Parts: sequence; structure tokens; C-alpha cells
Amino acid sequence: MPTRAYDDWMREALAEARRAEEQGEVPIGAVVVVNDEIVATGFNQPIGASDPTAHAEVVALRAAAQAVGNYRLTDAVLCVTLEPCLMCVGAMVHARIGTIVYGAPEPKTGALGSTIDVLQSAGLSGRLDVVSGVLEGECRDLVQRFFRARR
Repeated sequence: MPTRAYDDWMREALAEARRAEEQGEVPIGAVVVVNDEIVATGFNQPIGASDPTAHAEVVALRAAAQAVGNYRLTDAVLCVTLEPCLMCVGAMVHARIGTIVYGAPEPKTGALGSTIDVLQSAGLSGRLDVVSGVLEGECRDLVQRFFRARR
């Protein structure tokens, strides 16, 4: 997949992250791409939705499944601004996402290498291709600015 497509999709995920920030949520955004077309977007909203599972990735996966009429999103690409947590990686595996693209690593909860690499688990029933570091600086800066402003 050309890097330019990942950059374009990540810019859309960054726009979603800014929507989260506007609502007082941690600024993380995601998009799901099927056949080179964005079919769903999502942003962090666990506070507003009173839902601990309303991470950007899960919100986008739910919307994508509705858009295509199937919970199996085989070969889809999910772009997210921050390395996904364990819950989100699990949801991606169950959805059969083909590729996860993320911007910045998440040293506290990242489950694709930062704290654990879930994809190395022997019993995992699915495999994802992982592309990291796409627009990493922009993604990292957005989250860091958010938390600096909260201190």
C-alpha cells in the first residue's frame, strides 16, 4: 500500500481526534477503509457515552460493520492516531481487520509492542499487518498538548 494513502487516511483520523478533543475527550481518532474508501470514522467518547468501550477504534469498527452489513471486515484497514490498547486490538482481531495503521506509540497501554505485543500470542485466531509511525509527530503532539493543558 502506498504511504500516501496511509498519510491521507491518518489525516482523516486526526480530524476525528480533534472532534474528540472538542468534546473534552482524549484526542484519538480512527477511520476504517474498505477497498481504498473510508467507510467509517470514530473518535474517543467514553466520557460522553458513559461507555468504557467507546474508544475511537471500537466506535469506527461498529460503524464500519453497519456500513458494510457484516461484522467481518476482512482485509479492511483501520487507521488510528495512537497505538491501540489490548481491548481494541482484540476487537480488530475479531473483526478480521487486515491491516492496522497507527500514528504514535502509546507507552502506557499500547498492545502492539509498547507494553505487550498481543499479535505474538500463540493462540491468536487472526493476524494483522501492522504499520506504525504514520504522521507520528502530529499524532503524538496532539495527545501531548491535550494532557499538558489538563495539568
